[in-house]
Amino acid sequence: MSSAEHEEGRRLVPGALAALGIVFGDIGTSPLYTFQTVMNDTGGATDPETLLGGFSLLVWTMVIVVALKYAVLVMRADNRGEGGILALLSLVGPRFGASWHSRATLLAAAGLFGAALLYGDGAITPAISVLSAIEGIGVVAPHVHAYVLPAAVVVLFGIFMIQPLGTAHISKVFGPVMALWFALIGILGIHEALSMPRVFVGLDPIHGLRFLLVHYQRSLVILGAVFLSVTGAEALYADMSHVGRPSVRLALGVVVLPMLILSYAGQTAYLLAHPSNTANPFFAMLPHPMILPVVVLATLATIIASQAIITGAYTLTRQAMQLGWFPGLNIRQTSDTEYGQIYVPVVNWILMMVTLAVALFFRSSDNLSGAYGTAVSTTMLMTTILMFDVMRKKWNWPFVVAGGIALFFGAIDMVFFVANLMKIARGGYVPLAIGLAIFIIMTTWRRGVDLMREGFAPLGERASDVLAQLDNGTLMRTPGSFVFLSRYDSAVPPLVARHVADFQSLPEVTVALNVSFESVPRILEQDRMQVRRTAEKMWQIGVKFGFVEIPNLFAVLREAKELGCQVDLSEVLFIVGDDDIVASDQKTRMNMFRRLLFGFLYRNAVRAPDRFTLPRERLIEIGHQVGI
Repeated sequence: MSSAEHEEGRRLVPGALAALGIVFGDIGTSPLYTFQTVMNDTGGATDPETLLGGFSLLVWTMVIVVALKYAVLVMRADNRGEGGILALLSLVGPRFGASWHSRATLLAAAGLFGAALLYGDGAITPAISVLSAIEGIGVVAPHVHAYVLPAAVVVLFGIFMIQPLGTAHISKVFGPVMALWFALIGILGIHEALSMPRVFVGLDPIHGLRFLLVHYQRSLVILGAVFLSVTGAEALYADMSHVGRPSVRLALGVVVLPMLILSYAGQTAYLLAHPSNTANPFFAMLPHPMILPVVVLATLATIIASQAIITGAYTLTRQAMQLGWFPGLNIRQTSDTEYGQIYVPVVNWILMMVTLAVALFFRSSDNLSGAYGTAVSTTMLMTTILMFDVMRKKWNWPFVVAGGIALFFGAIDMVFFVANLMKIARGGYVPLAIGLAIFIIMTTWRRGVDLMREGFAPLGERASDVLAQLDNGTLMRTPGSFVFLSRYDSAVPPLVARHVADFQSLPEVTVALNVSFESVPRILEQDRMQVRRTAEKMWQIGVKFGFVEIPNLFAVLREAKELGCQVDLSEVLFIVGDDDIVASDQKTRMNMFRRLLFGFLYRNAVRAPDRFTLPRERLIEIGHQVGI
């Protein structure tokens, strides 16, 4: 065994424990409400065939979607260790800065819409999880039912309020708490199932198929409820970079999937023995002295699940920003050792307002189940569409193999997608509306930036004139070291040409610095930077970062100085553009609504000084009007 393999093996078990807290919080808390929702959607039937059929559907849905599709197939499609639908899109879709109005339009739209929908999921997951946990207290103390919603609102408010503090320390207990949670639901499930061993005949998929045939008129509604059992499956892929693919698979196979199956088996067994019971079977099967401790543990588990989805929204936002699909937002690093520990204030407060509004509007987990799952089922369908392209073009699998696999999973995804569309009137419109709004923002931002680049193109034509003036000595040079931050990788970018046109001079030491983000997570050091001398005391620097890296421009300039660039770091000034968006004479370039939206986003986007941590006293902004 090599040293690398030995190190990977040594980290496997701790990584699996961490995965329980980071990856599996959402799917781990689904037994709190899923089986109850399935039974409610059957019309309250509790005959053995219905119960065993519902159990069978839950088990095989988890096996096919979670284990086979995500753990076995989708997690193979990592982008240098990073997962998530945007990472998947970066494997097959357009690169940052490239036009996406081409063959890749469908793939880009699929990936972006799938990513946008995760924000809708992020608003609903904390609400339904926390409500379902606290509602358990009503089983033993029905008179406190009126206080469930206020208590849930307080917990949800607290979850979002602690985000600025970071989770570097409390995240260390996430894994052990979730390990305790999975052990508890498994023990409770097996204890109840052993009293009714016939429940395990439900592992036969025939019971699930017969169940759908018997309830064929309500089969889509029931499948929409069954889908709640896998709503955290996309986290396997999105968060695998935190602990590694082997650890996620180990945790799923050894702990998560067995314990979830046992929990659903226990709830089925309880209803087989108590068919007249109408309470939530998860809490109803508990001995009364255990209900309060389990409610407390369940609340902790749902807080962890909420934390994971909120952190996922932060990560998704940063990836979208650095891939060019989202305006710049203020991002704070809350840990000096963990890259994934970040805080995005705007996302946090918007998510908080939407989550609280959702909880107050729907008022219970049962009502919220109608809104839950629509976004995730759509994202899963988008993932399958992208995976077909990966299998064909990245892995070079034969069309028959790739098509067969995509058709199998796509058919299942489509069934659940249609089933969840049945929920639109019951609340499924909420995540879809949120996702559509985010999708419009993403595409508007990208289109607006592309049009701005076109608007700057005439300035690029002056580059040869500037270089000619430098060669013949007719261009005045003023004292100082200036670094021009440009979106363009050219010797004389538009910002430099604009400075020359406005001031008829150029600083004595001029650096054109272009920062670009690539469609890979991290850039190797030897490939990161290029420094080129373009004229007397004039340099062009091109530096690349991966879409999960944080740029440090002073470190870039220090390295450039070692490579010969004569910039004075003690006195350097940074020049950035501060442009105003106006209507273009070409009215068809962008309609009025999207132009107004882009102008709003552009004015409120984080500027280069904030994104690159540049000191304000070293900054000069040059403003012009740009027509789009």
